[in-house]
Amino acid sequence: MLLEIRDIHVHYSGVAALKGVSMQVPEDGIVTIIGANGAGKSTTLRAVSGLTSISSGEIWFAGERIDTLTADKVVARGIAQVPEGRRIFPDLTVEENLRTGAFLRSDKSDIEHDLEKIFNRFPRLRERRRQWAKTLSGGEQQMVAIGRALMARPRLLLLDEPSMGLAPVVIQEIARIIREIVREGVPVVLVEQNAELALGLANYAYVLETGSVSLDGAADNLHENEHVKRAYLGV
Repeated sequence: MLLEIRDIHVHYSGVAALKGVSMQVPEDGIVTIIGANGAGKSTTLRAVSGLTSISSGEIWFAGERIDTLTADKVVARGIAQVPEGRRIFPDLTVEENLRTGAFLRSDKSDIEHDLEKIFNRFPRLRERRRQWAKTLSGGEQQMVAIGRALMARPRLLLLDEPSMGLAPVVIQEIARIIREIVREGVPVVLVEQNAELALGLANYAYVLETGSVSLDGAADNLHENEHVKRAYLGV
């Protein structure tokens, strides 16, 4: 397994946000985490990224324990996160935002090569490369956020609510981009409020409820689970 989350607990001001969460992410494909607001989905990603400290348990990546590392060292190991709400730099241009994703890299020629790959993947960003990021549409900002993470050359990409606030046609484009990234060899952990989208994209799924894993299994199987249908798919 590329990523192993082993019985982690997270507390905020003494309140348990995660209660013994364990998950595994293989070397390829998409693993999704679904659940209601406040279930602990984003907290799980933040724990993996080193942005939130765990109270107990362990997180292992590529055979190395990483839960004691700072966020920049986690990025250096090969994990990049696209945060909820995108959180791009509004007063930087599109190109400047993308270049921030490579801040830990020193291979200048390869950085230029990767920037060109991002512009080939997202032609609209090439057209807007000198434009202030705050003037972009929501979908374009999401592309910037994904491109910025890819500039780190990650071995694992964490996506937190990539469809949030986007029109259906843009959501389908983001879904296509996610599939393309995985085909090119970068596995994805996808946190998504849109359970229909998430289960349609993923190979394997975890359901988080009040800080604990209540269900897990092949995404196709969970899509047909009666509890998942009622609670998350509106059936």
